[in-house]
Amino acid sequence: MDADLNMSRRIRRTPYTTKAVLAGVTGFSVVNHMLLPKSYGKSIEEDYWHLREFVQVWDVSCQRQVQIEGPDAALLIQKMTPRSICDLKVGQCYYITIIDDSGGIINDPVLLKLSENKFWVSIADSDVLLYAKGLAIGMELNVLITEPDVFPLAIQGPKSEDVLAKLFGDYIRQIGFFNFGWVNFQGTEQLIARSGYSSQGGFEIYLKGKEMGPDLWDYILEGGAFCNISPGCPNLIDRVESGLLSYGNEMTRENNPLELGLQKFCSLDGSIDYIGLNALQKIHKRGPTKIIRGVIFEGDPCSACTIPWPVFYKDCQIGRITSGIYSPRLKKNIGLGLIDVEFSELNQTVKVHLPNDVKFKGSITSLPFC
Repeated sequence: MDADLNMSRRIRRTPYTTKAVLAGVTGFSVVNHMLLPKSYGKSIEEDYWHLREFVQVWDVSCQRQVQIEGPDAALLIQKMTPRSICDLKVGQCYYITIIDDSGGIINDPVLLKLSENKFWVSIADSDVLLYAKGLAIGMELNVLITEPDVFPLAIQGPKSEDVLAKLFGDYIRQIGFFNFGWVNFQGTEQLIARSGYSSQGGFEIYLKGKEMGPDLWDYILEGGAFCNISPGCPNLIDRVESGLLSYGNEMTRENNPLELGLQKFCSLDGSIDYIGLNALQKIHKRGPTKIIRGVIFEGDPCSACTIPWPVFYKDCQIGRITSGIYSPRLKKNIGLGLIDVEFSELNQTVKVHLPNDVKFKGSITSLPFC
Protein backbone atom coordinates (compact mmCIF):
# COMPACT_ATOMS: atom_id res chain seq x y z
CA MET A 1 0.00 0.00 0.00
CA ASP A 2 1.38 3.40 -1.04
CA ALA A 3 0.60 6.47 1.02
CA ASP A 4 2.02 9.95 1.38
CA LEU A 5 4.05 10.87 4.45
CA ASN A 6 2.60 13.84 6.28
CA MET A 7 5.60 16.11 6.89
CA SER A 8 4.54 17.49 10.26
CA ARG A 9 6.94 19.37 12.51
CA ARG A 10 7.23 16.27 14.68
CA ILE A 11 9.29 14.75 11.87
CA ARG A 12 12.64 16.48 11.82
CA ARG A 13 14.35 17.53 8.61
CA THR A 14 18.12 17.24 8.30
CA PRO A 15 20.73 19.72 7.07
CA TYR A 16 20.80 17.72 3.82
CA THR A 17 17.04 17.33 3.23
CA THR A 18 16.73 20.25 0.82
CA LYS A 19 19.71 18.97 -1.16
CA ALA A 20 18.21 15.49 -1.26
CA VAL A 21 14.95 16.90 -2.61
CA LEU A 22 16.82 18.84 -5.29
CA ALA A 23 18.70 15.65 -6.16
CA GLY A 24 15.42 13.88 -6.87
CA VAL A 25 14.65 11.91 -3.71
CA THR A 26 11.46 9.91 -4.29
CA GLY A 27 10.79 8.47 -0.85
CA PHE A 28 11.53 8.90 2.84
CA SER A 29 11.35 6.78 5.94
CA VAL A 30 11.43 8.08 9.51
CA VAL A 31 14.10 6.98 11.98
CA ASN A 32 14.56 8.59 15.40
CA HIS A 33 11.86 11.13 14.47
CA MET A 34 14.02 12.29 11.53
CA LEU A 35 13.78 11.91 7.76
CA LEU A 36 15.83 9.19 6.06
CA PRO A 37 15.90 9.18 2.23
CA LYS A 38 14.92 5.77 0.86
CA SER A 39 15.19 6.16 -2.92
CA TYR A 40 16.22 8.52 -5.71
CA GLY A 41 14.13 7.14 -8.54
CA LYS A 42 16.35 4.14 -9.22
CA SER A 43 15.20 0.61 -8.56
CA ILE A 44 16.73 -1.20 -5.58
CA GLU A 45 18.69 -3.29 -8.08
CA GLU A 46 20.05 -0.31 -10.03
CA ASP A 47 21.08 1.34 -6.76
CA TYR A 48 22.72 -1.92 -5.62
CA TRP A 49 24.92 -2.26 -8.69
CA HIS A 50 25.96 1.39 -8.51
CA LEU A 51 26.88 1.03 -4.83
CA ARG A 52 29.00 -2.05 -5.57
CA GLU A 53 30.97 -0.34 -8.34
CA PHE A 54 31.18 3.36 -7.53
CA VAL A 55 30.41 5.57 -4.54
CA GLN A 56 27.32 7.12 -2.99
CA VAL A 57 26.47 9.86 -0.51
CA TRP A 58 23.82 9.00 2.09
CA ASP A 59 22.01 11.37 4.41
CA VAL A 60 22.06 9.32 7.63
CA SER A 61 21.50 12.18 10.05
CA CYS A 62 18.85 9.93 11.61
CA GLN A 63 21.76 8.18 13.32
CA ARG A 64 21.37 10.50 16.29
CA GLN A 65 24.19 10.85 18.79
CA VAL A 66 23.63 10.39 22.49
CA GLN A 67 26.55 12.24 24.03
CA ILE A 68 27.57 10.99 27.45
CA GLU A 69 30.32 12.86 29.22
CA GLY A 70 31.61 13.25 32.73
CA PRO A 71 33.55 11.28 35.36
CA ASP A 72 30.99 8.44 35.34
CA ALA A 73 30.46 8.27 31.55
CA ALA A 74 32.27 4.95 31.05
CA LEU A 75 30.51 3.45 34.07
CA LEU A 76 27.09 4.33 32.67
CA ILE A 77 27.87 2.96 29.22
CA GLN A 78 29.18 -0.30 30.69
CA LYS A 79 25.96 -0.64 32.68
CA MET A 80 23.99 -0.46 29.42
CA THR A 81 25.96 -2.93 27.29
CA PRO A 82 27.17 -6.53 27.69
CA ARG A 83 30.27 -5.78 25.61
CA SER A 84 33.28 -4.87 27.70
CA ILE A 85 34.54 -1.38 26.88
CA CYS A 86 37.64 -1.71 29.06
CA ASP A 87 39.95 -1.85 26.04
CA LEU A 88 38.18 0.80 23.96
CA LYS A 89 40.68 3.52 23.10
CA VAL A 90 40.16 7.14 22.13
CA GLY A 91 39.69 7.20 18.36
CA GLN A 92 38.03 3.78 18.19
CA CYS A 93 34.45 2.68 17.47
CA TYR A 94 32.72 -0.37 18.93
CA TYR A 95 29.57 -2.08 17.74
CA ILE A 96 27.54 -2.76 20.89
CA THR A 97 24.10 -3.83 21.98
CA ILE A 98 22.19 -2.01 24.69
CA ILE A 99 19.95 -4.36 26.67
CA ASP A 100 17.35 -4.26 29.43
CA ASP A 101 17.09 -6.36 32.60
CA SER A 102 15.64 -9.33 30.70
CA GLY A 103 18.38 -9.25 28.08
CA GLY A 104 16.09 -7.68 25.48
CA ILE A 105 17.81 -5.49 22.92
CA ILE A 106 16.98 -1.78 23.25
CA ASN A 107 19.37 -0.68 20.51
CA ASP A 108 22.49 -1.79 18.61
CA PRO A 109 24.49 1.40 18.16
CA VAL A 110 28.07 2.25 17.33
CA LEU A 111 29.99 3.62 20.31
CA LEU A 112 32.69 6.24 19.66
CA LYS A 113 35.20 7.24 22.33
CA LEU A 114 36.11 10.90 21.92
CA SER A 115 38.08 11.23 25.16
CA GLU A 116 38.47 9.35 28.42
CA ASN A 117 35.26 10.88 29.74
CA LYS A 118 33.30 11.61 26.58
CA PHE A 119 31.45 9.22 24.25
CA TRP A 120 29.00 9.32 21.39
CA VAL A 121 26.43 6.54 21.09
CA SER A 122 25.37 6.55 17.44
CA ILE A 123 21.96 4.95 17.69
CA ALA A 124 19.54 2.95 15.59
CA ASP A 125 15.81 3.65 15.85
CA SER A 126 14.89 3.88 19.56
CA ASP A 127 15.01 6.44 22.36
CA VAL A 128 18.34 5.62 24.02
CA LEU A 129 18.76 9.14 25.35
CA LEU A 130 15.79 8.72 27.70
CA TYR A 131 16.99 5.28 28.84
CA ALA A 132 20.46 6.65 29.59
CA LYS A 133 19.04 9.64 31.45
CA GLY A 134 16.82 7.40 33.56
CA LEU A 135 19.73 5.16 34.53
CA ALA A 136 21.97 8.12 35.32
CA ILE A 137 19.34 9.67 37.59
CA GLY A 138 18.56 6.39 39.33
CA MET A 139 22.26 5.57 39.87
CA GLU A 140 23.11 9.17 40.84
CA LEU A 141 25.93 9.31 38.32
CA ASN A 142 28.03 12.36 37.54
CA VAL A 143 27.33 12.61 33.81
CA LEU A 144 25.85 15.03 31.31
CA ILE A 145 23.66 13.41 28.64
CA THR A 146 22.70 15.40 25.54
CA GLU A 147 21.89 15.10 21.85
CA PRO A 148 24.60 17.18 20.19
CA ASP A 149 24.26 19.13 16.97
CA VAL A 150 25.82 16.32 14.89
CA PHE A 151 24.56 15.08 11.51
CA PRO A 152 26.28 12.06 9.92
CA LEU A 153 26.79 11.93 6.17
CA ALA A 154 27.85 8.53 4.83
CA ILE A 155 30.14 8.08 1.83
CA GLN A 156 29.88 4.41 0.81
CA GLY A 157 31.24 2.25 -1.98
CA PRO A 158 34.58 0.82 -3.17
CA LYS A 159 35.78 4.20 -4.45
CA SER A 160 34.86 6.17 -1.34
CA GLU A 161 38.43 6.23 -0.05
CA ASP A 162 39.68 7.69 -3.34
CA VAL A 163 37.05 10.44 -3.22
CA LEU A 164 37.78 11.43 0.36
CA ALA A 165 41.55 11.23 -0.09
CA LYS A 166 41.22 13.68 -2.97
CA LEU A 167 39.12 16.04 -0.83
CA PHE A 168 40.87 15.74 2.53
CA GLY A 169 44.30 14.27 1.78
CA ASP A 170 45.92 10.83 1.87
CA TYR A 171 45.63 10.88 5.67
CA ILE A 172 42.19 9.36 5.06
CA ARG A 173 43.80 6.12 3.90
CA GLN A 174 45.45 5.69 7.30
CA ILE A 175 42.15 5.52 9.23
CA GLY A 176 41.57 1.88 10.15
CA PHE A 177 38.26 0.04 10.12
CA PHE A 178 36.03 1.15 12.98
CA ASN A 179 38.45 3.91 13.87
CA PHE A 180 38.03 7.63 13.40
CA GLY A 181 40.09 10.73 12.81
CA TRP A 182 39.55 14.40 12.11
CA VAL A 183 39.40 16.46 8.93
CA ASN A 184 39.18 20.18 8.30
CA PHE A 185 36.08 21.53 6.61
CA GLN A 186 35.55 25.27 6.25
CA GLY A 187 37.93 25.92 9.12
CA THR A 188 36.21 23.45 11.47
CA GLU A 189 37.44 20.10 12.73
CA GLN A 190 35.06 17.28 11.81
CA LEU A 191 35.06 13.65 12.89
CA ILE A 192 35.33 11.03 10.14
CA ALA A 193 35.04 7.29 10.81
CA ARG A 194 35.74 4.31 8.57
CA SER A 195 32.32 2.78 9.07
CA GLY A 196 28.87 2.62 7.52
CA TYR A 197 25.80 0.50 6.92
CA SER A 198 27.02 -1.35 3.82
CA SER A 199 29.44 -4.14 2.95
CA GLN A 200 31.15 -2.09 0.23
CA GLY A 201 33.44 -0.09 2.49
CA GLY A 202 33.18 3.58 3.28
CA PHE A 203 33.20 6.40 5.77
CA GLU A 204 30.85 8.53 7.83
CA ILE A 205 31.44 12.22 8.48
CA TYR A 206 29.84 13.27 11.75
CA LEU A 207 29.21 16.88 10.81
CA LYS A 208 29.00 19.21 13.78
CA GLY A 209 27.15 22.35 12.74
CA LYS A 210 24.01 21.99 10.66
CA GLU A 211 24.58 25.26 8.83
CA MET A 212 27.45 23.63 6.93
CA GLY A 213 25.35 20.65 5.81
CA PRO A 214 24.44 21.87 2.31
CA ASP A 215 28.03 22.92 1.62
CA LEU A 216 29.40 19.55 2.75
CA TRP A 217 26.87 17.75 0.52
CA ASP A 218 27.93 19.79 -2.50
CA TYR A 219 31.63 19.47 -1.67
CA ILE A 220 31.47 15.68 -1.59
CA LEU A 221 29.31 15.30 -4.69
CA GLU A 222 31.32 17.75 -6.78
CA GLY A 223 34.64 16.32 -5.60
CA GLY A 224 33.53 12.77 -6.31
CA ALA A 225 32.30 13.34 -9.85
CA PHE A 226 35.39 11.57 -11.25
CA CYS A 227 34.17 8.37 -9.53
CA ASN A 228 30.59 8.59 -10.79
CA ILE A 229 29.34 9.55 -7.33
CA SER A 230 25.61 9.94 -6.74
CA PRO A 231 23.15 10.42 -3.87
CA GLY A 232 21.95 7.13 -2.43
CA CYS A 233 20.62 5.40 0.64
CA PRO A 234 21.10 2.15 2.57
CA ASN A 235 20.44 -0.67 0.11
CA LEU A 236 18.32 -3.66 1.12
CA ILE A 237 19.95 -6.13 -1.28
CA ASP A 238 23.43 -5.28 -0.02
CA ARG A 239 22.26 -5.42 3.61
CA VAL A 240 20.59 -8.82 3.34
CA GLU A 241 23.44 -10.36 1.32
CA SER A 242 25.88 -9.19 3.98
CA GLY A 243 23.79 -10.30 6.94
CA LEU A 244 23.65 -6.78 8.36
CA LEU A 245 20.98 -6.63 11.07
CA SER A 246 18.35 -3.93 11.34
CA TYR A 247 16.87 -2.83 14.64
CA GLY A 248 13.09 -3.02 14.37
CA ASN A 249 13.34 -5.80 11.78
CA GLU A 250 15.70 -8.56 12.90
CA MET A 251 15.65 -7.43 16.51
CA THR A 252 13.50 -5.66 19.09
CA ARG A 253 13.25 -5.85 22.87
CA GLU A 254 11.71 -9.30 22.32
CA ASN A 255 15.12 -10.57 21.21
CA ASN A 256 18.43 -11.02 22.96
CA PRO A 257 22.00 -10.79 21.59
CA LEU A 258 22.55 -14.56 21.76
CA GLU A 259 19.71 -15.17 19.31
CA LEU A 260 21.26 -12.70 16.90
CA GLY A 261 24.67 -14.37 16.81
CA LEU A 262 26.23 -11.58 18.87
CA GLN A 263 27.68 -13.68 21.69
CA LYS A 264 31.21 -12.50 20.82
CA PHE A 265 30.10 -9.02 21.88
CA CYS A 266 28.80 -10.25 25.25
CA SER A 267 30.83 -10.81 28.41
CA LEU A 268 29.11 -13.67 30.24
CA ASP A 269 31.70 -14.68 32.86
CA GLY A 270 30.74 -12.00 35.40
CA SER A 271 33.97 -10.04 34.96
CA ILE A 272 31.95 -6.90 34.16
CA ASP A 273 28.63 -5.81 35.61
CA TYR A 274 25.78 -4.63 33.42
CA ILE A 275 22.01 -4.56 33.40
CA GLY A 276 20.76 -7.89 32.07
CA LEU A 277 23.84 -9.95 33.03
CA ASN A 278 21.87 -12.53 35.01
CA ALA A 279 19.29 -12.86 32.26
CA LEU A 280 21.92 -13.42 29.55
CA GLN A 281 23.74 -15.96 31.71
CA LYS A 282 20.52 -17.95 32.10
CA ILE A 283 19.80 -17.80 28.37
CA HIS A 284 23.36 -18.89 27.62
CA LYS A 285 23.12 -21.81 30.05
CA ARG A 286 19.91 -23.22 28.58
CA GLY A 287 20.66 -22.05 25.04
CA PRO A 288 18.57 -19.68 22.90
CA THR A 289 15.35 -21.11 21.51
CA LYS A 290 15.81 -19.45 18.12
CA ILE A 291 18.72 -18.10 16.14
CA ILE A 292 19.37 -15.83 13.17
CA ARG A 293 19.90 -17.64 9.89
CA GLY A 294 19.85 -17.03 6.18
CA VAL A 295 17.12 -18.52 4.02
CA ILE A 296 17.45 -19.15 0.28
CA PHE A 297 14.22 -19.88 -1.55
CA GLU A 298 12.86 -20.55 -5.02
CA GLY A 299 10.40 -18.63 -7.17
CA ASP A 300 10.27 -15.53 -9.29
CA PRO A 301 12.25 -12.55 -7.95
CA CYS A 302 10.45 -11.43 -4.82
CA SER A 303 9.84 -7.84 -3.79
CA ALA A 304 11.04 -6.48 -0.46
CA CYS A 305 9.69 -8.10 2.68
CA THR A 306 7.61 -5.45 4.48
CA ILE A 307 5.64 -7.86 6.67
CA PRO A 308 7.41 -10.93 8.12
CA TRP A 309 7.08 -14.05 5.98
CA PRO A 310 6.39 -17.29 7.90
CA VAL A 311 8.86 -20.14 7.45
CA PHE A 312 7.49 -23.69 7.75
CA TYR A 313 8.81 -27.21 8.04
CA LYS A 314 5.98 -29.44 6.87
CA ASP A 315 2.91 -28.08 8.71
CA CYS A 316 4.83 -26.46 11.57
CA GLN A 317 5.92 -22.83 11.56
CA ILE A 318 9.55 -22.77 12.62
CA GLY A 319 10.37 -19.10 12.18
CA ARG A 320 9.91 -16.11 9.94
CA ILE A 321 11.85 -14.05 7.47
CA THR A 322 12.25 -10.52 8.78
CA SER A 323 14.07 -9.01 5.78
CA GLY A 324 13.98 -10.51 2.31
CA ILE A 325 14.69 -9.56 -1.31
CA TYR A 326 15.90 -10.98 -4.62
CA SER A 327 19.68 -10.90 -5.11
CA PRO A 328 20.49 -10.19 -8.78
CA ARG A 329 24.12 -11.17 -8.22
CA LEU A 330 23.38 -14.50 -6.54
CA LYS A 331 20.28 -14.95 -8.74
CA LYS A 332 18.30 -16.19 -5.76
CA ASN A 333 15.65 -14.99 -3.33
CA ILE A 334 17.30 -14.50 0.04
CA GLY A 335 16.17 -13.55 3.50
CA LEU A 336 17.25 -13.04 7.09
CA GLY A 337 15.15 -14.86 9.64
CA LEU A 338 14.85 -16.04 13.21
CA ILE A 339 14.54 -19.83 13.10
CA ASP A 340 13.75 -22.32 15.89
CA VAL A 341 17.06 -23.85 16.97
CA GLU A 342 15.97 -27.45 16.33
CA PHE A 343 15.37 -26.58 12.66
CA SER A 344 18.37 -24.27 12.20
CA GLU A 345 20.90 -26.75 10.82
CA LEU A 346 22.41 -25.66 7.53
CA ASN A 347 20.67 -27.04 4.43
CA GLN A 348 17.49 -27.77 6.39
CA THR A 349 14.64 -27.74 3.85
CA VAL A 350 11.80 -25.31 4.53
CA LYS A 351 8.88 -23.57 2.86
CA VAL A 352 8.55 -19.79 2.77
CA HIS A 353 5.01 -18.42 2.79
CA LEU A 354 4.77 -15.12 0.94
CA PRO A 355 1.64 -12.92 0.82
CA ASN A 356 -1.39 -14.11 -1.17
CA ASP A 357 -0.73 -17.72 -0.13
CA VAL A 358 2.34 -18.06 -2.35
CA LYS A 359 4.68 -20.80 -1.07
CA PHE A 360 8.24 -21.52 -2.17
CA LYS A 361 10.69 -24.26 -1.27
CA GLY A 362 13.86 -23.10 0.42
CA SER A 363 16.75 -24.05 2.67
CA ILE A 364 18.57 -22.72 5.71
CA THR A 365 22.03 -21.27 5.17
CA SER A 366 24.73 -19.41 7.07
CA LEU A 367 25.38 -15.70 7.05
CA PRO A 368 26.57 -13.71 5.26
CA PHE A 369 25.32 -14.96 1.90
CA CYS A 370 28.47 -13.77 0.17
